[in-house]
Amino acid sequence: MQGGLLIIFFIICIILMIFAISKLKIHPFLSIMGVSILFAFIAGIPLKEIPVIIGSGFSGTFTSIGIVIILGALIGTVLEKTGGALKLSDMVIKVVGKKRPELAMLIMGWIVSIPVFCDSGFVILNPIKKALIKRTMKSAVTMSIALSAGLYISHVFIPPTPGPIAAANSLGIGNHLLMVIGMGIVCSILPLIAGYFFSKYIGTKVTAIDEIANEEHVKSYEELVAGYGKLPNGFLAVSPIIIPIILMALSSVFTMAKIESPIAIFIQFLGTPIIALAVGLIFSVITYFSQKNYMEDLDSFYDITNDTLKVVGPILFVTAAGGVLGKVISSSNLVSFITENASLFESVGIFFPFILSAILKTAQGSSTVALTTTAGILAPLMGALGLDTPILASLTVMAIGAGAMTVSHANDSYYWVVTNFSSIKAQDGYKTQTLMTLIIGIAGIINVFLVSLIVK
Repeated sequence: MQGGLLIIFFIICIILMIFAISKLKIHPFLSIMGVSILFAFIAGIPLKEIPVIIGSGFSGTFTSIGIVIILGALIGTVLEKTGGALKLSDMVIKVVGKKRPELAMLIMGWIVSIPVFCDSGFVILNPIKKALIKRTMKSAVTMSIALSAGLYISHVFIPPTPGPIAAANSLGIGNHLLMVIGMGIVCSILPLIAGYFFSKYIGTKVTAIDEIANEEHVKSYEELVAGYGKLPNGFLAVSPIIIPIILMALSSVFTMAKIESPIAIFIQFLGTPIIALAVGLIFSVITYFSQKNYMEDLDSFYDITNDTLKVVGPILFVTAAGGVLGKVISSSNLVSFITENASLFESVGIFFPFILSAILKTAQGSSTVALTTTAGILAPLMGALGLDTPILASLTVMAIGAGAMTVSHANDSYYWVVTNFSSIKAQDGYKTQTLMTLIIGIAGIINVFLVSLIVK
C-alpha cells in the first residue's frame, strides 16, 4: 500500500491505539505492539520480515537507553529516601527568600523533578509546602499549583527523568543529553513564568478544603528534618545531579576541540551518558550510606533498587514498544511518501510533534507514554519534517514534552496526586491543575517555537 491511503490507515491505527489505551484500558505496551503489527500487515511488509523488524525495534531500545533510564530513576529514588530532595528545597528557600514562597515552590519543584518523578516529588515536597503556607499565610491553592507547575515542567523537559531520555534516544540524540538538558532549561523559561502568574491568579479564585476547615496539624520545617534524622550536606545533595552534567559538558568540550590525549579519552569515557549517570549514582549511594548505618541498611538499599526497577520496567517496555512502531513505520512506504511531500509537512514544522503528543497525553493520561510513543512515531519522519539535525531533534524533544503536559485531567495519576494532597475539590481540579497544564503547555510550545527561530 502506498500514498495517501497509507496515511489514512496510519491515522486510523493511531486512533485505534489511543482508544485501546484510554477507553478499553489495555496496557500501552500491548496497545502499541498490537497496532505496530497491524500497521505492518496493512503497509504490506513481507511476513517473513515482520518478526525481524519487531525484534530489531524492541532490542534497540534496551541496547541504547535502558541502563540510562534505570540509573537516572535510581538516583532520584535515593535522593528521595535520604532527604536530599528536602535539602535541595532548603537551599532554594535560602536563595529565593521566605518572602516569595510561591516562587520558592515553583523553583523548588522544577529542581527536584529533574531527578525525581513529578508525582513522587509532589508527595515529598507537600509537607514543606504546608509548613510554608502556615508560616506565610499564603493561598494553599497558589502554593500547590506553583509546586505542581515547577515539577511538571522539568519532568517532561529535562533528563535524567526517563521520558525526555527515552524521547531523545528514539530521535537519535541519546548521546547528546547535555544538549537536551540545556534545551530543556531554556524551554522552561516561558512555562515557569506562565505557571507562576497563573498560580498567583487562581489562588484568588479557588479555595482549598483545608483552608476552609483549618484543623490539620502541620509539621514545622524542623519537624520535617527530624523525620530524616539529619539531612545530607549541600554538596552531597547536589552532586548526583551536577556531577553527571559536568562530566558530559567536559566530554563535549574535548570532543569539539578534537583533543586525543589519554586524559581526553578518559574524560570522553566518563562523559558518555551511561558512565556519567553511573558516577552520579555512586555519589547518591555515598549520600545514602553517609545518612545510614551500613550493615543495618544494606537490605533497605536492595529494596530501594528493587522498587525502582519495578517502576522503571513499564517505562522501558512502553519505550521499546514505541521503538517497534517506529521501526515498522520506517520499513513501510510511509516515509517515502512523506519525503516526497516534504514541503507540506515542513510547513507544520515543530508544531506537529506538539499536537500529536498533546492528543496522546489528553487521551490516555500518561506524560511518559505520550513522550515515548510520539518520539517513536516521529523517529523515521524527522528528515521529511526538516528536523533531522541534533539541535532541531533536541527541540523536537521539547515540543513533544510541551505536548506531554497538555493537559492533565482525570485520567492522569498526577492530577489526583495534586488535587488530593492539596485538598482541592474535584470540581475545582479542572479550574486549577488542568487549566494550569494547558497554559504551561501552550507557553512551552511558544518557547520552543521562539528558540527554533534562533537556532535555524
